[in-house]
Amino acid sequence: MSQKTMRQSWMATLARASRAEIERLLGDPPAHEILKAPETGTVMVEGRAGGAGRRFNLGEATVTRCVVRLSTGRMGFSYALGRDGRKARLAALLDARLQDETEGGLHDGVAALAAQQAAARDLASRKAAATKVDFFTLVRGS
Repeated sequence: MSQKTMRQSWMATLARASRAEIERLLGDPPAHEILKAPETGTVMVEGRAGGAGRRFNLGEATVTRCVVRLSTGRMGFSYALGRDGRKARLAALLDARLQDETEGGLHDGVAALAAQQAAARDLASRKAAATKVDFFTLVRGS
């Protein structure tokens, strides 16, 4: 499996973040031009039997995407589950700013958010594992 680039990591973090978390990280939106206004569509979600088996179509999910360009010329993109166009626009702005960021302020904020998301996933995973039931068959002598 290939290693994620820094941008792939922050894009994944922004996609999982709430609008309030993105607003808190971004602060005041910078001057920008909307190249592709937030638009909502659907994507097909695939699953795998047992997590690693054959692929199958699980269903469709609603996704909103947006493309912006900062006054510096840097372009930002976003895809977000759901219909929140404002979240998609703010995430695209944050993507563009993160590409231009030379000091670590924004990157540190995104890294902290990624750590919070990982801790929440770990907690949910541990809670699910605690309720796991192992079924087995007892073979009796003949």
